[in-house]
Amino acid sequence: MAKAPQRGQRGRAALPTVNPHAAGIDIGGETHYVAVPADCDPEPVRTFAAFTGDLYRLADWLRACGVETVAMESTGVYWIPVFQVLEERGFEVKLVDARQLKRVPGRKSDVADCQWLQQLHSYGLLAGAFRPADEICVLRSYLRQRAMLVRGVGQHVQHMQKALVQMNVQLQYVLSDITGATGLRIIRAILEGERDPQRLAALRDPGCTHPATVIARALEGDWREEHLFALRQALTLVEAYEAQIAACDARIQAHLQTFPDQSAGQPLPRGKPRRADRHDLHFDATAELFRLTGVDLTRVKGLEAHTVLKVLSETGLDMTKWLSAKHFGSWLGLAPNNRVSGGKVLSRRTLPTANRAAAALRVAAQALHHSHSALGAFLRRKAAQRGMPKAITATAYKLARILYSMLLHGLPYVERGQDYYETAYQERVVKNLARRAQDLGYTLVKHDPPAPNPALGAA
Repeated sequence: MAKAPQRGQRGRAALPTVNPHAAGIDIGGETHYVAVPADCDPEPVRTFAAFTGDLYRLADWLRACGVETVAMESTGVYWIPVFQVLEERGFEVKLVDARQLKRVPGRKSDVADCQWLQQLHSYGLLAGAFRPADEICVLRSYLRQRAMLVRGVGQHVQHMQKALVQMNVQLQYVLSDITGATGLRIIRAILEGERDPQRLAALRDPGCTHPATVIARALEGDWREEHLFALRQALTLVEAYEAQIAACDARIQAHLQTFPDQSAGQPLPRGKPRRADRHDLHFDATAELFRLTGVDLTRVKGLEAHTVLKVLSETGLDMTKWLSAKHFGSWLGLAPNNRVSGGKVLSRRTLPTANRAAAALRVAAQALHHSHSALGAFLRRKAAQRGMPKAITATAYKLARILYSMLLHGLPYVERGQDYYETAYQERVVKNLARRAQDLGYTLVKHDPPAPNPALGAA
């Protein structure tokens, strides 16, 4: 009598094989463990070093085993060379979220990990993470490098402020930005040996808020040599970082020129000019975005050119990757995560995410607090109802849906203003009240406010 299969074997046999030619790779810093189907090779699990030559041998072995699709876990940045080599060789590569793989206990070795990946992928149980087209990945790398340089500038500006405070030079209280035109002129004059507060204050820009007398009082300092040395080094590093940011911007502009023109020769509709920021891109990014997308995404309140470019470098230009705007918001981690059990909503809290596009949209939403636009009115209403953190997330979600619709349909954004939004919101509230009153057997009647009494007004 044949031996009955065990419970685990019966469960595995019941699952249909969706990807018979699938492989799994457990990514490591020094070595990669690779598993293929047992009938493809006498040694179905092999180890390859992380060197480039070994990655080519890994691809050759997978091709010899008849593998067509590969699943790997996203581990730090170690997966990137493996992903690129296998994708160049024509394999279908899926980058899998680690949270999908850690729910089954009992796998305590790298060999078991790669076999578990191969097994799940052969049954079609793994969903690949989103990865945009290669040209978008290049743009994303440039923008992430630029963001790192901007953070470096901020750190060394803080070092400059620290050196000034140690010398009791209170420049940060009389200037909004010590690295602006006035601040840099004064700091360079100090490093060149000027100590007279009146002469230093005379270097102020005519548009400064504080007069020269107040600035001169802030420039009476204790000029110790060690603090001047720290100030000089911090300024040198700030200038070096800003030079690298300019070079990075030139590379970003050159790469954007390689994208096809989607504007159909239409000119960019220019809006009201805004105040320039010291960390703005060193080229007309709004015009480049219009050429890439065919619509002016910066017409949306809160979305500057740098913010839009950062979002598109993470999402790409093809919105058909997502079924709807709600799917797009869910991928960003901005849509409510409805947990329902027994017909009862347990929670709508959004899931924690490290999505850079979502972070950029949240920053854009936060800047709408004083905006006289419909989006600004929406943010303020949500803040009054649920608090500012949830209002920022809800407004960022609305910004994401607007971007999705504009990119998918190529329609321009029309700003209707906060008055239109408030009127539409009031109409919705009245409509809901009328329906609620009708359900309870009442009729909602509108009463006009009483006319003012002229006699009371005269009194």
